Amino acid sequence: MTTPSRTGPTRARLWWEIAILLALSLGQSAVYSVLALVRALTRDVALADQSTALNPSRADEALWDALYQVLDIGFDLALVALAIFLLWEPGRSALRAVGLDFSRFGRDLGLAVALLAAIGIPGLALYAGGRLLGITVAVEASPLDAAWWTVPILVLSAVRAGLLEEVIMNGYLFDRLRRLAWGPWTIILATSALRAAYHAYQGFGAIVGNFAMGVVFGWCYRRWGRVMPLVVAHTFIDVIAFVGYPLAAPYLP
Repeated sequence: MTTPSRTGPTRARLWWEIAILLALSLGQSAVYSVLALVRALTRDVALADQSTALNPSRADEALWDALYQVLDIGFDLALVALAIFLLWEPGRSALRAVGLDFSRFGRDLGLAVALLAAIGIPGLALYAGGRLLGITVAVEASPLDAAWWTVPILVLSAVRAGLLEEVIMNGYLFDRLRRLAWGPWTIILATSALRAAYHAYQGFGAIVGNFAMGVVFGWCYRRWGRVMPLVVAHTFIDVIAFVGYPLAAPYLP
């Protein structure tokens, strides 16, 4: 008796899979983010005089706010798990396939620090320039004195953002779009545009900065074949934004 031959998913199935995952995750964020920018532009208040919060409070009571924040992080990490699950194949570890493991962590950490310098510092300059030009809203970081668990939750939020964005944007979409016969630079530019879209609520400076970040991170993923250095670098950048900026803000002009 012969066994039936196994074939990969059809193009239609791949497109449906991509659409459903993005609708549940970063694609949904992109839609709301673009609408938030359009809404901000239609207000009588100038864009430079508006603000947005990076980690808005979910409840007035500190304990309930913490509980909701932790649940948000957990549910977003479930989307990361879903992306990995969809990439998993018999005899092939999806974690190893996308480079989300600790087999080369020393090297990954060094690459992450290099990316932090290459992206983080220019990103701060771009934000400052956008504020001066009036094309970027004021980004308000969370206060750090709400409770003792505030900083750990903000660090977890940074880890969540690094995993969610880099695993889906690079690990998952690169695999799926390659199967759809997209070229490397088409994938890099498309994922960079999506990354820019879900940061559009911060203004035009963030759109430009995150598109550039997507191009650099996409090129690095294509060259290295590992998301771990991207996840670590993204986490570092967000820890600086979520925790470092509130600490430094009182000493800034």
